[in-house]
Amino acid sequence: MPAALRSYGLLLRWNVVQMRTALPMLVFLQTLIGVGIVVGFSYLVPQNDAETALYLSTGALTIGLITVGIVAVPQVVANQKFAGALEHHRTLPVPRLAMLAADATVWVALALPGLAAALGVAALRFDLAFRLSPLLPVSVLLVATCAVAIGYGMAYAARPEVALALSQLILFVTLMFAPINYPADRLPDWLAATHEWLPFTYMAQAIRETVNVPSAGVTPLPFAILALWSVVGLVVTYRVMVRRA
Repeated sequence: MPAALRSYGLLLRWNVVQMRTALPMLVFLQTLIGVGIVVGFSYLVPQNDAETALYLSTGALTIGLITVGIVAVPQVVANQKFAGALEHHRTLPVPRLAMLAADATVWVALALPGLAAALGVAALRFDLAFRLSPLLPVSVLLVATCAVAIGYGMAYAARPEVALALSQLILFVTLMFAPINYPADRLPDWLAATHEWLPFTYMAQAIRETVNVPSAGVTPLPFAILALWSVVGLVVTYRVMVRRA
């Protein structure tokens, strides 16, 4: 464990140094995405009642984390594959999960300012007063871990061009056809039933209920489902990384 933690710390510093010139722009883009979803989607629904406003506000946070884990991560890994950098990284005498954790930490940290900005803009745009739960950091961490696990698993297992295409498809589905920015009862029955087996509904619910705690309290089911998806995703990613090392 001490060796793994030391490897994680060194890899984290290395990632920050490599990305130091791009970090301000990446933070700005993530912030723009979060704020843009809140403001832009509100124009599609002119009559914003309290429920719609809550879904749009918390959906922006969820989409921001999904964008980092399932869209940005495969793009980075694909570029590393094309440049040959990934093969070099695999020769380093460090635990594979430490490498993944260091990468994920940077990307999740980049998303946090955007999440805070989106929440602040949503409160002003819709005149909302959120009831934040102490479990909010846990929900953000679980959603981020789940998204990163799926993103890395897809990026390592598939060819770069396939992983890039899948990441764009997933982003399109989550923006338009996943019950993130609107309730699941607006979907056709078959699509709503499909989302019961996918993580996106539970990502949105975990964020939504910890940003604005309902009267019945925070539901534990989304946390359990996301933890299960995260474990499965990390196990699959680890096996692929080890097999192809």
